[in-house]
Amino acid sequence: MKGQKASRVDLVEKKIKALINVMQKMMDDIAQLKELSNGTLETVKLMPDFQEALDKLKENLKKEEEAKDDGSN
Repeated sequence: MKGQKASRVDLVEKKIKALINVMQKMMDDIAQLKELSNGTLETVKLMPDFQEALDKLKENLKKEEEAKDDGSN
């Protein structure tokens, strides 16, 4: 009986270690994506007409929100 419990404990430990490795990989990937997105944003900010495009996006978002609010009433 003790042999079965020990092997079960070993199996659970292996699964936990595997989950830890997966979570660490995910955290590393998220950090890399954060760096990539920040770099992309800074690059886009340097492009000409960035502020104009940003203002248009804000305006479109307001219109969409207003249309959504009107549709829900």
